[in-house]
Amino acid sequence: MSSGRADQGTIDLRTVLVDDEQLARDELGYLLGQIGGVEVLGQAGNGIEALSAIERLRPDVVFLDVQMPGLTGFEVARRMLDARAASHSIFVTAYDQHAIEAFEVNAVDYLLKPIDSRRVETAVVRARRRVAPEAPLNDQLERIVQLVEGRKTLPEQLAVKVGDRLLLVQAEDIIFASMADDSITIVAGHAAGTCNFRTLDELQARLDPAVFWRVHRSHLVNINKIKEIVPWFSRNYILRMKDAKTTEIPVSRSQTRRLREYLRL
Repeated sequence: MSSGRADQGTIDLRTVLVDDEQLARDELGYLLGQIGGVEVLGQAGNGIEALSAIERLRPDVVFLDVQMPGLTGFEVARRMLDARAASHSIFVTAYDQHAIEAFEVNAVDYLLKPIDSRRVETAVVRARRRVAPEAPLNDQLERIVQLVEGRKTLPEQLAVKVGDRLLLVQAEDIIFASMADDSITIVAGHAAGTCNFRTLDELQARLDPAVFWRVHRSHLVNINKIKEIVPWFSRNYILRMKDAKTTEIPVSRSQTRRLREYLRL
């Protein structure tokens, strides 16, 4: 793709990166740096910080994660529209089921994690067209077709490193995954080990979103492997999982409502 590259010394697109995971922001910033002509004015780790950064920095385009503390990416985009902000939005997420909603808020593009450098460049090309005064308002049909054609086939098994061995674990057997110290641990049956995914977003993108829920920023659980739900402070919950240790996993405030609705609590 040659038409989308700007001269490395010419800045024609200014952006803000919004994601609750620093690694995800760093990776996206690196990919944008390879394209050229794109300046990252700032970053934000949640929806509230994003709105403040957008108002202060007035970027051409904002790269938005969907699920974040405080406000979701869609809530940020809607507030941008309500405020008639000049900034445009590009969603970067592990979930493909929200694509149509993204186009409802007039998003420039919708990128799926793990991020492909070619798709980032395509998104930048579209953003430049949107920002340019003579550009058409949108090319939504093309983006919807590309998203549908590019849907990933979910794998039946994943590799988990246990000691010096690599075990192949059936996706449906995974009980939960947790992230600590930049490392992801996967627990499945009586096996527990690490994986090569850098973020929980990347791991979740490879699993069935109807089954694996991000109940906390550090925890991803198989809802079919919950043994017990324990009421906690401020109407929140603790999940006891069906692993050998009956591991307890907290449910974040933003996910508590979804859990109540799903289980009719």
